[in-house]
Amino acid sequence: MKTIKIIVLSSLIALAMGTFSSAALAEATMHDRIAYTPEDAIDLVLGEIKKAQEAVKAGADGATVYKIIKQAMDYSKEINESDVVDRERSRSNEILKKARTMAKNNSMQGIEEHLEKAAKSFTDLKGFI
Repeated sequence: MKTIKIIVLSSLIALAMGTFSSAALAEATMHDRIAYTPEDAIDLVLGEIKKAQEAVKAGADGATVYKIIKQAMDYSKEINESDVVDRERSRSNEILKKARTMAKNNSMQGIEEHLEKAAKSFTDLKGFI
């Protein structure tokens, strides 16, 4: 009787692990995710930086510019070619973070310089790929 309990309990645990496999759940959600190549992701980031620059020139408020820069930073997470590229992406993101902080505080003076530096930095990042 004791042996049967151990076998049944082991079978239930094995069944539960097979049913709720995290690998199987991850496979199901991978189809919904869009993955970009590093070059495409850099182009998306540069596009968002350009939108932010145009918004600043048009006199948009800080909240609008903040959202655009936030989207650019989200796109930059897709740039993952190698360790060198990741380090350079991190440096480029620091410039974007400064611009994002300025937009959050609604201090729009000088934000254009940070956006210009970020655009140049992300353009230079293509050379590392």
